[in-house]
Amino acid sequence: MNSLNRNSKKMTRFLFIFYLIMFIWIIVFKFSFTFQNVPSLRSVNWVPFAGTAVRNNQLDYSEVLNNVLIFIPFGLYMNMLKPEWNFLKKMTPIVLVSLAFEGLQYIFAIGATDITDLLTNTLGGVLGIVICLLSQKFFKSHSIKILNTVAMTGTLGISCLFVFLLLANA
Repeated sequence: MNSLNRNSKKMTRFLFIFYLIMFIWIIVFKFSFTFQNVPSLRSVNWVPFAGTAVRNNQLDYSEVLNNVLIFIPFGLYMNMLKPEWNFLKKMTPIVLVSLAFEGLQYIFAIGATDITDLLTNTLGGVLGIVICLLSQKFFKSHSIKILNTVAMTGTLGISCLFVFLLLANA
């Protein structure tokens, strides 16, 4: 592995760790800065696309879309950090993390545990893996550099949001 690849891999690891920190803050702590502000809710929905994803008797597409979008980077990172793994092996951490978050929400009564979330989170991770695979097909050896640049841009955006929310709640 040459120096450029090692540096790209280090950058990818750093971005993945930062993503995970923000990811936990968004999903588990619901953008809250104190435990008192985390919503207290404990419910379970085993019917896909019913219950918590329904508002006013209609499917809340924004919640579904947000669940997909927040897991796309997870799939990208899994593919970039573990290129030797097969597709199913890359999906496993995505499903397990989503399942863990749903379980934590129930255990700590900090959100609705919902099969729809598990499905849409997994879809987002799968889309991330597919985007990465397509990127590698079209951009070849430049793929990781391009994806790291996109990830860095997203990381800066999330960082700005975090600082803004921190200042607004101070």
